[in-house]
Order: sequence, then structure tokens, then C-alpha cells
Amino acid sequence: MKCSKVWLKEWVDIELSTKELVEALTMAGLEVDSVEPAAIEFSKIVVGEVLTVEPHPNADKLHVCQVNVGKERLTIVCGAANVRPKLKVPTALIGAKLPNLTIQKVKLRGVESGGMMCSPKELGFSKDHQGLLEFPEDAPVGTDIREYLNLDDEIIDVALTPNRGDCASILGIAREISAITQKSLHQKDIKPVKPASKDIFPVNLVAESACPRYVGRIIRHLNSKAKTPIFMQEKLRRSGINPIHPVVDVTNYVLLELGQPMHAFDFDKLHQHIDVRFAKKNESLALLNGQMIKLSQETLVIADAQGSVAIAGVMGGADSAVSETTQHIFLESAFFKPEVIAGKAREYGLQTDSSFRFERGVDWQLQQTAIEYATQLLLDIMGGEAGPVIEAKSDQHLPIVPTVSLRRERVGRLLGESLPQEKIMNILNRLNMQVDIEDQTFKVQPPSYRFDISIEEDLIEEIARIYGYNAIPDKPYFMPMIGSPLNPTEQIFQKIRYFFRDRAYHEIISYTFIDPQDQKLFDPDQTPLVLDNPIAQNMSVMRTNLWPGLVNTLVYNLNHQQTRVRLFETGLRFIHVDHKLEQQEVIAGLIYGDMHKRQWNESSRSSDFYDLKGDLEALFRLMSFAQMEYREVSHPALHPGQSSAIYQDEKLIGYVGALHPSLLQMKDIDRSVYVFELFLDKMSHVKRLSFEPISKFPAIRRDIAIVVSHDISIHQILKAIQENLGNLLIDLEVFDIFEGKDIAADKKSVALGLTLQDMSHTLNEKEICDLMDQLLKMLTSNFGATLRK
Repeated sequence: MKCSKVWLKEWVDIELSTKELVEALTMAGLEVDSVEPAAIEFSKIVVGEVLTVEPHPNADKLHVCQVNVGKERLTIVCGAANVRPKLKVPTALIGAKLPNLTIQKVKLRGVESGGMMCSPKELGFSKDHQGLLEFPEDAPVGTDIREYLNLDDEIIDVALTPNRGDCASILGIAREISAITQKSLHQKDIKPVKPASKDIFPVNLVAESACPRYVGRIIRHLNSKAKTPIFMQEKLRRSGINPIHPVVDVTNYVLLELGQPMHAFDFDKLHQHIDVRFAKKNESLALLNGQMIKLSQETLVIADAQGSVAIAGVMGGADSAVSETTQHIFLESAFFKPEVIAGKAREYGLQTDSSFRFERGVDWQLQQTAIEYATQLLLDIMGGEAGPVIEAKSDQHLPIVPTVSLRRERVGRLLGESLPQEKIMNILNRLNMQVDIEDQTFKVQPPSYRFDISIEEDLIEEIARIYGYNAIPDKPYFMPMIGSPLNPTEQIFQKIRYFFRDRAYHEIISYTFIDPQDQKLFDPDQTPLVLDNPIAQNMSVMRTNLWPGLVNTLVYNLNHQQTRVRLFETGLRFIHVDHKLEQQEVIAGLIYGDMHKRQWNESSRSSDFYDLKGDLEALFRLMSFAQMEYREVSHPALHPGQSSAIYQDEKLIGYVGALHPSLLQMKDIDRSVYVFELFLDKMSHVKRLSFEPISKFPAIRRDIAIVVSHDISIHQILKAIQENLGNLLIDLEVFDIFEGKDIAADKKSVALGLTLQDMSHTLNEKEICDLMDQLLKMLTSNFGATLRK
């Protein structure tokens, strides 16, 4: 919100310097983004009056003008198309200084010119260089234009938070300054305009819950040749709005000054009546900006008998817009519920001053005042005849001003300082709140423009910011530190994070909404949830796994010359299960590049599948997860033959493997990337930890090498051996897998180390031989295994 300091002074006395004012606003919660001068630096530019205009003897497009600047007449050569006798314009005298320019006497095509008449662009008012800046006829000749236009002004740009829509106006900022500085607010005497005709136009609130108040008025016989006064043009310019047309300028002026968005329709283009309703199916509208849109049925519109003429609270339609020939208008001033307007402008790719305010909440008692003010301004500028005010409202749908209870002791407890009752009353009254006291409790009613006051803490925040955060003394705060225990899920997550950090993985946090193209690349079999109103097109679907964020982070790091990357992330994935959306806890990670950092005593090697699988195995052991089984899998994002599905008790709990070569190519990654993903909510079977005494008797190791079919997995063999030998087997390892010479093409040799131990006695040779014979018979029966010779 850009505010002219001069304009603010019309509403409240400001004795603070601009620096002090900025500091006061910022400390009161209205952060100031910037402060700029109202005009560029220039000097010796006065109001001049063109007396005569003669053709230049040596140039067809130039004119020789006699200009009265008060104390003297100047001969000035000018090429502006709008120069004419009796025109009053800004005139730079000899010696005048503008940016990068000092005015001197010069000869232009043989005629001496003793000054320069200025366009808006030359004065820094706009980018328009088409003609001279025209002043009204009553502009005092010879007056310095800095004084005439009050250009020694500063523009304060306030960054408003979403809850402070009440400050999106000069009046709103002035109210804040009044409360902060305890200076009285200068209320404008806005009187009702006496109707000069009986013209009315029916208004029907079809969607009365969305628009509980709609005020309108017909104004006829406006002077279509009238121009916006220079004072209004300047105030609009300093607020960042270009003057367009007197009718449009007045509605913008009222919006900026009072905070009430308004709209004017060309009355001759409206038909029969006004309906405030929601759009119909397949209804479309041509907007003022030239955009043709198809309206959704959730969009509130202003319509006449033939169809929609505006998106309520956002933008008007082109077919009913005022033009340079408009003489009769229908003026609109309405209250639309914030929740109805919120998001509608963005839905159609729009952002307007009206939608900005309606989304945050407009004073629902301001509509009548605003239309009277706008009417008076229009009549003063363009003449005309105003009809009576037309009001349609639904009292039951208008907002109800809440009564909020405020305990004095609660104020002291939250602020750390007990404030006197009179001080609290004074602050609340300065904020235009109605206050009654019952015992030690304040009963507070906020003004109708404060939509952000609903609970006790809101009032305490108001008291703190007006009292002044710097005025609250610093006190050491004592609070006993009592740690709350983590729940089981939080414990698991914390343990997993520590594990991966200890193994040199870096944790990342990526967006849960991703590019639809990434979704198709990594998980095409899942149908993602599509966002109705995404931040951007490349963030328009909810992720069904965490790999897209990890791989895109990898690519970012590779582009920054990182050659060894290890990443992990914990978060949610969003998938449809039985036609319902589920949010599932997931942990995923990747490794890329060399297994170890380069060092002098060990040669480097690239990370592989087994490095990542080893990290997962270590995690499972740390977390005491039950035995995992790895099965070959076909996954669209993973390399065939270099990927596995991970099962726990026949339940799929994740994937591990190399990314598919085609995916690497599309992401422009030149080396293998190994990824994993675990579904934590499905990993429920955890071994209970219990103490087991160490056996007093020696352990015996036996090694065997068996030949089995190539199709039999190692996991199947290990599981069968563990079941066969039971508690006597305390360790089992695979120390060699061999295929080649002396082994059939469809076979493989698996070398196993078995460590046996009994808790009650030392195993003798016969017992061991019997166990091994029993084991070999089982392996032969189950897998067709033979001892390798």
C-alpha cells in the first residue's frame, strides 16, 4: 500500500519525521518496504501560460510559442502536438535543472528558444511522452510547480499482512498513525447527496449469503469531456495508479482513500436489472483487460437480464465498461464476503486492487458512505444528476460484531508487565473499540473494519503493539525445562535421521507438490492428486514417492560441481487407496559417485547396489526390524536386474535399486544413481529386545559349498537353513558365490559359513555331523542342492 505523506496529513496531524514515522509504523506491525520522493529532483520549473503559437519557419513539426511565466515572456520552440494558446503547462526556465539536463538558450532550426515546456515523462510522472502536461485553467502563472503540486512529498510503501486489510487505504493507515501518536483523526464531512431524479434500477441479491449488502445509484448527464482534476491525478499517481477517465479515477480515488472498492457501469449498456448471483454453467465473460474467460459455477458475478457483466469484487466486463462517450452510469458499492472472493482472481490469472481488499475484508458498514463520497466527487468534476441510493441487503447474512472478553491479569501474564486499567482502556479506545468493564474483565467490541479481532490474544497483541514493544521491559523469564517424551513414531524417525547422518547422508526437505512430468517419469502407475490452484504448473500434483525431489536435488548439486552425493528425506507421499487419498510416512534416499572420499591409502571405486543395500541392512539391524526379504521386481523408475522389492512377512515395505538408464538420460546424469524408498507405516514388526546370556561352551564353525539352480535366491537358502538348525545356529554368512569353470551354465556355487553353539553343553563331532547331514538332506530336498566337490 503506497501512501502519500501529504495525503495522510489530510486525515491526521503528523509531527514525526518520515524516519520516525516509518519506525513507528514498523514497530506497530505495519512494516514499511520503502520510502521514495514523490517527484524526481528538478528546479526552476514554473506554471507557464501559452500566449501564441506560430508555425516554425524552417520546420513543419515545430512551433514557436510565446509563453508567460509571470515576470517575463519567453520564446520557446516546441514540437508537442497538444500545444495551443491559453494552455497552462510546466515550463522550465533558463538554468533549470532536470536529471541529466540543464536548460540553456539554444537555437532550434534557426530560432532561439529560451526554455522548455515539459511532458509528464520529463518530470518523472509517467512514461508518456506524447504531449505536454496540462494544468487546469486556474493554475497560478509563475508559481513553482513543486509548490503548486505539493511535490515535496514522500511516498511510504507499507507491506500489509493478510490479516490487516483494514489498512489498505489512506484512512486505514491514518487510523493507525492516530492510535500510535495519540493525534485526533480528521473525519471528512461526507453528506448524503440530494437526489435530482427518481431514477432507480432493481437489484436482486440472489446469492445474499455471499453479498449481504449491495448499494447502487444512477447518475445521468455526466459531461463526457470533463477531465480529472490535477489534485486527484497526483494522488492517484503517488499511489501507483495511472489516471484513465474521470469516472474510473473517482472510483479508484475512493478505493485508495476509504478502502471501499467500487465499480461504474455504463448505464446504457445494462438491461432491466442487476442480479448478484453465482455464474451459470458454461457462462463466459469478456473482461476489461481484453481477456475472455469461462466462469466456474463457484464464481460470484454481477449480472443483468442478458448475462454476467462483472466478476464480483475482481474485475468488470468489457461490454458494460464506461468510455469517453459515457454520459449515464450505474455506480456500485458492495460488500462481498472475503471467503467468497478469496482465490477467485488467481483462479483466472488476475490480481486487482479490488480483489486484494475484498479477499482480506472490507468494512461492511462503509458502502453507503463510499457511494455518497464518490457521487459528490463525480458531480463536482463532471456535473450530472444523481438518482436516489438503491440498497439491497440481507441483515441475517451481514457480519456480527463479536464481543471479546479480555482479562487484565491475562494481559500482564502474556506481556510480562501489568498495565493499569486506564492504560488498557485508552489503547482500546484509540483503536476505535467499544469497551465495557465487568469486574476485572473488559468486554470489547472491535470496529466493523477489523475482521482480525476474534479472541482474547488478538486484543493483547493490539495492546502490545500500540503500547510499544520497546516499552515492555526486558525481564529474565523463568520456565522449568521439562522434556516431553517422544511418541513411538517420532522416536523411529529421530533414530533413522541420526543413522543416516552418521553415515554421511545429507537430509533434504523438498516440496510435496511436483511437476506432472516428474510424476510420470518416476511413478507412472499411480494417479496423483492434481491441485486446483497450484503455485506454478511445474508444482501442480502431489507426489506419490519421494524420488523426484531427491533426484532434482542431486541434479542441482551436480550442476554445482559436487561429485559425491548422499541424500535422504523423510516425508509424506499421497496415494489413492480404495478411492480414498492416504498420506503415508516414507523415508527415501540416494547415493551417487564414489563410495569414499578420495584418500591416499585406498583407491576410489564407484558406489553400487550393495553399498546402499548394506546401509539398509545396518538400519534394519539398528531398528531391530524383523527379517527382510529382497525379491526381484520390475519398477518403471528402476533398472531391470539391478533393483529389488523389500518384503517383511510377505508385506511390501519398500524398494531399492539403480535408477533406470532412460531416466538418467532425461535428467542428464552421467553415472549410476542408487535409490531406496521405505514405507515406514508398514514396517510394524519389530523384534523385542531381550537379554540372552552368553554360552559358556565353545562355538564350532563348519563351511559348506553347495551347487544350486541359478534361479534360487540366496534369501531362500538362508531362511531354510535358519529354520532347520534353529537356536543352535548363532551365525550364518555367505562368503562366496561362484559361476563359471566346472559349474553348469544354469547353476551357481554358494559357499556358506555356519557357526553352531549350544547353551547346555559342548557339541561333539557326532552331533555336528548329524546336523550337517540333516541340513544337506533338507537342501537337496528343497532346492536340489549338491555338495560342490
